[in-house]
Amino acid sequence: MCGIVGYLGARDPKEVILKGLKTLEYRGYDSSGVSILNKGKFKRVRAQGKLSQLCEKLQNEDFDGHLGIGHTRWATHGKPSERNAHPHQLNHVNIVHNGIIENYAEIKEKLIKNGSQFESETDSELVAHLIEREMNFNASLLNATINIIPGLRGAYSVLAVSEKTPDQCVAFKNGPPLLIGLGEDEIIVASDIQAIISYTKKIIYLEDDEIALISPGKVEIYNFKGQRIEKSPVTVNWDASQIEKQGYPHYMLKEIFEQPRAVAQAIDPHIDLSTRKINLSGVGFNVDNFEGPEALDLKNDLLNTNEILQTIERVFIVACGTSYYAGMLGEYLIERAAEVPVEIDLASEFRYRYPVIPKNSLLIVVSQSGETADTLAALRQAKKQGALTLSICNVPRSSIDREAHGHLYMNAGVEIGVASTKAFVSSLALMNILSLSLAKAKGLLNEDLEKKCVDEIVAAPSLMEGVLAYDKFFAQAADDLKKKRGFLYLGRGVSYPIALEGALKLKELAYMHAEGYASGEMKHGPLALIDETMAIIVLCPKDELYEKTISNLEEAKARGGMIISIGTGDDERLKSISDHYLSLPETAWYVNPLLEVIPLQLLAYYVAKSLGNDVDQPRNLAKSVTVE
Repeated sequence: MCGIVGYLGARDPKEVILKGLKTLEYRGYDSSGVSILNKGKFKRVRAQGKLSQLCEKLQNEDFDGHLGIGHTRWATHGKPSERNAHPHQLNHVNIVHNGIIENYAEIKEKLIKNGSQFESETDSELVAHLIEREMNFNASLLNATINIIPGLRGAYSVLAVSEKTPDQCVAFKNGPPLLIGLGEDEIIVASDIQAIISYTKKIIYLEDDEIALISPGKVEIYNFKGQRIEKSPVTVNWDASQIEKQGYPHYMLKEIFEQPRAVAQAIDPHIDLSTRKINLSGVGFNVDNFEGPEALDLKNDLLNTNEILQTIERVFIVACGTSYYAGMLGEYLIERAAEVPVEIDLASEFRYRYPVIPKNSLLIVVSQSGETADTLAALRQAKKQGALTLSICNVPRSSIDREAHGHLYMNAGVEIGVASTKAFVSSLALMNILSLSLAKAKGLLNEDLEKKCVDEIVAAPSLMEGVLAYDKFFAQAADDLKKKRGFLYLGRGVSYPIALEGALKLKELAYMHAEGYASGEMKHGPLALIDETMAIIVLCPKDELYEKTISNLEEAKARGGMIISIGTGDDERLKSISDHYLSLPETAWYVNPLLEVIPLQLLAYYVAKSLGNDVDQPRNLAKSVTVE
């Protein structure tokens, strides 16, 4: 999500850091800042808003030092503000941080009891407190880092500097990426290779559980236990394909890791962070070609979105494949939040069941490419029958986007892997925004609830980054999983569409038998499939259906299948009846699907990779299905 750039070398750190942060603007952010050495002290300058506002503040600032760090932040813990912007500074220590410290509340409470005072609302600031405290006990910057790491829980990348060591910085990670570029008389640290490549092609990819001690002309790598690791840089030969893959072995894995950014970009146009309100913008219901019921007051070519939503009495959602499962989630969300009845249809079946579309209906079509033939045909039929239409696409000016009355954009960026990942989570995020917008238009969303929902949705990208740490688990488990005869994916409520999506991903990539079921349907047939050769993937967050899902899981366990459960926090009960338990951060029920799908994507990716399959271009499949 956020961007990190650090510099140690002969150039002006301000120029290098700002240029690097500029290349990372695409990641999404709401504030930025730098700390640069000047006259032996780190001078910190921060700004809320766009990077241009930080540049304006720095325009007349000069620095005589050659060490600095910079950051662009997307708010999670604490609202967007200069006070919460990075770098965080405590006396002689400055840090920037990507990711999330899951046990920050516990650590913060202990620090406060020991007399610490905090200037921000973030989880990141406590890292500066922990390092500063260790260095006050005469630990070096490196040893202070080694000492604090065992107490941190979560997914994080950190770059730290101290005035006590004005020619050093320390970088360490467990989750979000950090790269180190080795140039001539300079070293650049960044969260993305785009901030480095204009200076050097010699790159050290910092792995999880590694620490880099960076000194003039030298990088030393240690593990989290403080043991030295020998690691050589790689020389990156940049053709167009490698630039796009950014060091990942496949586009799909890169796109899985881009999902937090995709969600941030999807929701950004529709959330006012200053007021914590939903503002469905840019929909642009164009009624030039509207043939629907005259109940809508068509006074203007562009109608007020809120007024239109007030008139909607029924919603149809039509899509194919992965987009269909995103639509299924939309059905759950809209009916619960807005109390509007919803029908979900496969586009390939919609026309041929001769649907009855009542007056004041809204048809939502979902398509990554915007060219899916069946979905486009369903859109055209619904328009003929008088429905108002809304497209959710990733490609502006695609056929579906052009022909729909209203428009929402996934903003996921180019998705090259045939099996959709980031377009799916962007669609899930937009379904959340749309359901809340409908609820608001119907007078069912009070101000307090709206702010709570916005806070939960805005925090989702950071939580997603933490879940990406399961990359390591499935990389190690893939050789055993590929030997299974089949996979059964189970979920209830909003987890059910995610179970279906997980099964689809395994079928697409690994070419293995996989089925997704609503957990309550287990006793109606699927139990017959289960034996020791079957893997059972169960989604069991702590929501209102938790007890029922546990009961269904007990039935499966009794038949001998290998159980991988995905739940909330340290769930000892779920863990006790599972062969493997994966913990997700606690969040709202409507955000859970954004987190749950990531382990299922990683499972499919690594099993397919272990089988030697082409994960970016699975057999028999195309990225855009433009024929019926």
